Amino acid sequence: MRNQQESHLNRARASLRQALSWYGYLRKSGQLTSNPELAALVKPELEALNATLNKLDSNVIRIAVFGLVSRGKSAVLNALLGEKILPTGPLNGVTQWPRSVRWQPGGKVLVELIDTPGLDEIEGDARAQMARSVAQQADLILFVVSGDITRTEYQGLLELRQAQKPLILVFNKIDLYPDTDRTTIYNNLQQLGAANPQAQPLLPDEIVMVAAEPAPMEVRVEWPDGSVSYEWETQPPQVDELKQTILKILNREGRSLLALNALIQARDASVAIAQKTIDLRQQEAEATIWQFTKYKALAVGLNPIAFLDILGGTVADLALIRSLARLYGLPMTSYEASKILKTILFSSGGLLLSELGSSVLLGLGKSTAALASGDNPTNITVFAGSAIAQAGIAGYGAYSVGKAAQVYLEKGCTWGQLGASTVILEILSEVDQNTILYRLRQELGGKFGEF
Repeated sequence: MRNQQESHLNRARASLRQALSWYGYLRKSGQLTSNPELAALVKPELEALNATLNKLDSNVIRIAVFGLVSRGKSAVLNALLGEKILPTGPLNGVTQWPRSVRWQPGGKVLVELIDTPGLDEIEGDARAQMARSVAQQADLILFVVSGDITRTEYQGLLELRQAQKPLILVFNKIDLYPDTDRTTIYNNLQQLGAANPQAQPLLPDEIVMVAAEPAPMEVRVEWPDGSVSYEWETQPPQVDELKQTILKILNREGRSLLALNALIQARDASVAIAQKTIDLRQQEAEATIWQFTKYKALAVGLNPIAFLDILGGTVADLALIRSLARLYGLPMTSYEASKILKTILFSSGGLLLSELGSSVLLGLGKSTAALASGDNPTNITVFAGSAIAQAGIAGYGAYSVGKAAQVYLEKGCTWGQLGASTVILEILSEVDQNTILYRLRQELGGKFGEF
């Protein structure tokens, strides 16, 4: 298991280094230095890629805690730490912004615990954006509740599940609710989820009971002189189950979680860079596509030999794909361009296949008309008609290839050998059935399935 986790980490590092080397090509080729606007646009994503790689190298696992106000989020983290580092109090909203503390529960695992403000506090839009940002960076999420789970809490839980991260529901203040157990909480969640059957439910073993700051207990004291007094005695936190659950996850799959989360962030950053580049160069790309469309239509229309129509059209399509790749600053070989053309052929519903078939039929008719034109001048009309029809089909095919190539270059930047999406699927295919990652495999596999 440990060797598998190390393999996942190493592949994730290699994938991120490859992504950074690709975008380093933008600088070497002058794409960024000659285009300050593009450099400014992709700077956040490049910084995110570097920060993610540094996080992998430092082997720090991030655990973020969420919940509504007064649920004891900070108290739960203090109990895990064994000392009161984060402020707590009876007033709502003691935590006003995300705060991080380091925790080293044992061994070589280093954890960063992230405390967050209540999800139901003021400035709802800002809080929601904060929650999304922290959840995206987290490798594991703790969602703290106490008492009956409200619909607001359940909605917050569903929104955090959209981050597609492992999540543990922490039921705090169990000392105040002695009759509550996992089954009760699970049944309550099932009732709340009845109106949303598409939501991914929690399993009973993803629910942990704690008492981070147990209420003081009144103790009867009998003195030697026979007098009796009553004192309030502070109770120790009850978080051993939560600590053991976290340690079990980290030991069993912590490095795999770290690798997977880094790859997801790398994929998002790479797609964002590609999208921004394509948007910025949209006009140039359109001009390039139309230029190749006209050249291909003209060349195919005037050429009298059917075989050369097909060969020339394929070469033109490959050249168009490589021109677009150069325009967007993505290095590409002829082999990669041919793979893209093959992918486009299958994904475009046979459009290119139809074009090739039309090229053969019209090309043969055009060739026959050209050969016979010396005997019968009317065959020139046949040749012209076939040439115009074939040129139109060829031009439409070239334009379709160009537009499809734009989509592929935007989304295909994360595929291929060591591509983030490729490595994500490789890791998901290797996880053990007893891991928390296995439960996310279907959901993540659907999102990162190859297009």
